[in-house]
Amino acid sequence: MARFPRRARLTKPGEFQATLSTGKRHHERWLTAAVSANTLGHPRLGLAIAKKAVGLATQRNRIKRKIRESFRAHQPCLPAVDVVILARSGCAELSAAELDHSLERLWTRIAASSPRS
Repeated sequence: MARFPRRARLTKPGEFQATLSTGKRHHERWLTAAVSANTLGHPRLGLAIAKKAVGLATQRNRIKRKIRESFRAHQPCLPAVDVVILARSGCAELSAAELDHSLERLWTRIAASSPRS
């Protein structure tokens, strides 16, 4: 089973705030990614799946699991950036395939727009 180690996560509120306030945003129909460069040499992920956007905890957890799984698979092709994924209302109704497709487009956009370090 693939892991999601601490070094691959945004853990402090300041890291989330910095990425959300200064990061470039990439929008999909149901997801938004705020992206800012980091100096660590590897990408990191933060999740902000609000209760207002996805009401049930089981749905929020399913979405977070899918995002983490997709991030682990795409880590090698991402530059050294901090990424915060935000869910929009209606995200809970997406099928697993639709969510995967949306995430695939986000990772491609992030990889294409961020300069490699």
